[in-house]
Amino acid sequence: MEWDTDADAAVRKVPFFVRPKVKKRLEAFVKDQGRTRVTLADVEALKKKFLSKGGMEKEIRGYEVTSCFSGGKCPNAVQVGTELAADIEKIMAEADLFAFLKSRVKGDLKFHHEFKVVIADCPNACSRPQIADIGIIGADQPGVGEECCSQCGACETACPDDAVTLTEEGPTIDFNSCLSCGKCIRVCPTGTLETARAGFRVFLGGRLGRHPRLAMEVPGILSHAEVLALVEKCLAFYKANSDRGQRFSHLIDSVDDVL
Repeated sequence: MEWDTDADAAVRKVPFFVRPKVKKRLEAFVKDQGRTRVTLADVEALKKKFLSKGGMEKEIRGYEVTSCFSGGKCPNAVQVGTELAADIEKIMAEADLFAFLKSRVKGDLKFHHEFKVVIADCPNACSRPQIADIGIIGADQPGVGEECCSQCGACETACPDDAVTLTEEGPTIDFNSCLSCGKCIRVCPTGTLETARAGFRVFLGGRLGRHPRLAMEVPGILSHAEVLALVEKCLAFYKANSDRGQRFSHLIDSVDDVL
């Protein structure tokens, strides 16, 4: 799909957290009309439709699951979240959050009412999981294996967080600084550094808005199945406690509230 310059500039003024959804809807809107180019007139037409009474609600599902745009092709990817995103999508659909929100929210539903899950394939977190209701980041936690260290220093150089220190006995890891990006593992020529645990770091209760808050990290690295179980726990907690359509982040003070 091609875009006119002024149409693209207009969409760039849309808040970043709904911009992908707006662009996708615009392209579908144009495609339905048998065209292949988005114009400023299309942007204005869809804007008018959104701002009309109940217009935005027609685009709302009650939830949004977002994953990295690279689809695993990014060189920084630690774990590819495509399959996890699909499984979470199924859980969200079965929860029927649209009907739940309609029963709790007075007036029309808006995008900020939706329960948001964001998956990032690596700690660079371009998809901004730290400000989602549930944020998920791919993790590859290093450990020191039995293979002898060659003292090459590649692990120290590769670590962007200064979490690896090379000693006479070999590498040591500061897990207070380590973000489990796996870079040190990938550059180790002897296999001294190896994967101790692979999976996902999970964060709960992030938001923007008038009173923003970064999401709080759940201890440990979770497997695919453990992430799905936690998502189900979060949804159960949300449904039990959101009586007016409040955001998940306004309902929890710590991850222990859900765990």
